[in-house]
Amino acid sequence: MSTLVIVESPTKARTIRNYLPRDYRVEASMGHVRDLPQSATEIPANVKGEKWAQLGVNVDADFEPLYVVPKDKKKVVTQLKDALKDVDELILATDEDREGESISWHLYQLLKPKVPTKRMVFHEITSDAIKKALKNCRNIDEQLVRAQETRRILDRLVGYTLSPLLWKKIAWGLSAGRVQSVAVRLLVNRERQRRAFRQGSYWDLKATLNPPDSPKAQSFTSQLVTLGGTRLANGGDFDAATGKIPSDRTVILLNQEQAQALKERLTGKTWKVTDLEERPVTRKPAPPFTTSTLQQESNRKLRLSARDTMRVAQNLYEQGYITYMRTDSVHLSDQAIAAARDSVDKLYGKDYLSPQPRQYTTKSKGAQEAHEAIRPAGSTFRTPQETGLSGREYQVYDLIWKRTVASQMADSRQTQIIMQLLVEDAGFRSSGKRIDFPGFLRAYVEGSDDPEAALEDQEVILPNLKVGDSPKCTDLEAVGHETQPPARYTEATLVKTLESEGIGRPSTYASIIGTIIDKGYAQLVSNALVPTFTAFAVTELLEKYFPDVVDPSFTSKMEQTLDDISTGEAQWLPYLKEFYLGDKGLETLVKEQESQIDANVARTVELENLDAKVRIGKYGAYIEKENGDGVVTASIPKDLTPADLDPEKVETLLRQKIVGPDELGIHPETGETIYVKIGPYGPYVQLGDKTEENSKPKQASLPKGITSENVTLETAIGLLSLPRTLGVHPQTGAQIQANLGRFGPYVVHNQTGEKDYRSLKASDDILTISLGRALELLSEPKKGRSTRNSKSKAAERELGAHPEDGEPVNIYNGPYGPYIKHGKTNVSIPEGISVSDVTLASALEWLASKASTAKSTRKTTTKSSSSSSKSRTKSSTTTAKKTKKAS
Repeated sequence: MSTLVIVESPTKARTIRNYLPRDYRVEASMGHVRDLPQSATEIPANVKGEKWAQLGVNVDADFEPLYVVPKDKKKVVTQLKDALKDVDELILATDEDREGESISWHLYQLLKPKVPTKRMVFHEITSDAIKKALKNCRNIDEQLVRAQETRRILDRLVGYTLSPLLWKKIAWGLSAGRVQSVAVRLLVNRERQRRAFRQGSYWDLKATLNPPDSPKAQSFTSQLVTLGGTRLANGGDFDAATGKIPSDRTVILLNQEQAQALKERLTGKTWKVTDLEERPVTRKPAPPFTTSTLQQESNRKLRLSARDTMRVAQNLYEQGYITYMRTDSVHLSDQAIAAARDSVDKLYGKDYLSPQPRQYTTKSKGAQEAHEAIRPAGSTFRTPQETGLSGREYQVYDLIWKRTVASQMADSRQTQIIMQLLVEDAGFRSSGKRIDFPGFLRAYVEGSDDPEAALEDQEVILPNLKVGDSPKCTDLEAVGHETQPPARYTEATLVKTLESEGIGRPSTYASIIGTIIDKGYAQLVSNALVPTFTAFAVTELLEKYFPDVVDPSFTSKMEQTLDDISTGEAQWLPYLKEFYLGDKGLETLVKEQESQIDANVARTVELENLDAKVRIGKYGAYIEKENGDGVVTASIPKDLTPADLDPEKVETLLRQKIVGPDELGIHPETGETIYVKIGPYGPYVQLGDKTEENSKPKQASLPKGITSENVTLETAIGLLSLPRTLGVHPQTGAQIQANLGRFGPYVVHNQTGEKDYRSLKASDDILTISLGRALELLSEPKKGRSTRNSKSKAAERELGAHPEDGEPVNIYNGPYGPYIKHGKTNVSIPEGISVSDVTLASALEWLASKASTAKSTRKTTTKSSSSSSKSRTKSSTTTAKKTKKAS
């Protein structure tokens, strides 16, 4: 008897094949084989004329979804059908979550097997797990499929109903989403808080002390906390909206002069230890990783995006290194607990084991994507060094291994020490911490890569002093502080907030954050998600006209309903009808509100304390202000955030439009005027005026650290002279130049057919760097630049030359996952397929599919803008299930 097993990816197929009997054939579906149409070209001819075809869901026929096989999956489906002809049994072995259940259901509907069909699920790809799964196959879970289908329909209804409205009222290419729009609103609200924030300042004293009669002993520091028995003000006392301390709060606020006077008064006076308190503290290890906590910790420790984390974890799972990576559960199986405790015993000793096995319970009601936390696979855990992994895969596995092992380790025992000191009427406090027993901290410290180093950093040792002792003050300084605005969200903190609010599913957070950045709603700056003016405009429109769409509690209830559908506690069809077609349904609201929305108002961002308007235009945000009889406008630089736009910056941006750009002086060689201007990408200098004869006057951006206020004529002349030729390379004879580019100043070695670049260090000056220093930089190993610029980084894999033009076809690792590049065409690698599984043939097929889609879209656009608008709206969700139950 022969059996066909279908999984999602070739990597998973290769791994699982090792644990199946010889007469089992394993094939990959390459992710989803069927979905709602993604473009007008995918809509079947027999329904193109239907009014619901653009939506992809027939809302008048019980929300029947329109399913199509994408062009790049037709070959896969044919191959699977051929493979099915020669077997006696079919096993659908896709992932165990809702998405995997949905893929299995779609495969069953498409393949229409005439042989017995089973559904096999497993949490890890190991020999024991696969053998156990084979013995415990089940039917496709119809309720789970229905819940996933309802989710897909909901996402399509929200996205394809609201997005066209945003195109008409604000700007082309924008999108709304069921979870995405709530996430954008979170970013915008935080930026509003930063904008409303008013800074407060306060001063205190910091002392450096030594124990009495021990000048060589380790010194310690102490902070002023009281004066005359009254507490000193700190940052927590200030009102963020006023920058002042509320009148009902009894604290002392010192300014600089008062702090300096107090310092002078206390200098040379006698210090006394008035109180010592030692308090034992016990810390317990964190639970093993869920999808959400893995994304958070990976972002904090490894600076990986949520999407990169999930891609790496997917590869680790499919290769058999970790258990399934989409889970809300912190539960560990008995096998996993035994393996973790065995690792602790062998590596750290019995003293480091928790007295009893630890079992964690999941607090979230919706924790049902899988039955176990993310952990190393198998009944014994391979240490990171034993895996042979490298790069990001090693780092992520190391993170998972440490967190899992630490969960079965003993508590960390610490002692907190508080020392109170008095000098005249000024009370000071010193805090110390002693780690009496590190426990789980030997293996895992959140936010740190090196547990041993982190343990040293965590200890603050105070000298052995007693009450009544008089330490010597060796230094006393007045220290000024300023309160800080609320921190912007990082990917980690946004994921944490979404999960705590019950918004969306952790498995979708990676793609949601990617979409937010792709659509221009946020920029990723130093790991912070900074919302754009476009995000403000979209959020304001949705808040005013469709408040439920951006209401976290409404979205959370929607998520709960989807969970209830998966367990049979709620019915999907009545819910969809009420949500979309009800008296207050989405379609009803859009029809009512569209005529009420003024596009000019929708494109305007309301910001307090500005007498100018911020509008969203075709090329981004700009400022508009009445000026006498007319209106003057100026582009807002892309790096100027909504929180930082104040009247002074508005005045600077508009001044060059009203009175012309600032003149720095005359170029000594050309006699032309040098101007300082501000453009969409920030300040720059320009040589001469723009005329018919000189349509592109020379320009140069100002490097980091130089502003439009402090740039000098000499600096401007130097910048306009770039690139500077520094000399020739002693070995190749090729020129070496210094120049300023998109990513800052650099030197380049211009060899024939190849250019070798190195960025300048912070201490290097592009206008004075020497040939010797350039050669020194060029001799250093090359470091990868931002993944956003594929031209400046090495390919992750080279697939070969394109048969038509001979140009290379390569795979690059981008900020939102791996993609294939040929010339100027980029195409993402389909979900579920790893980089190692991509062949030149499959890459050419995906590139051709994208090219044909783009060509057909251009043709549609040429016919009429309205038909173009319609064609882009088309895509839909799931067919009503006329399913045979898989048996």
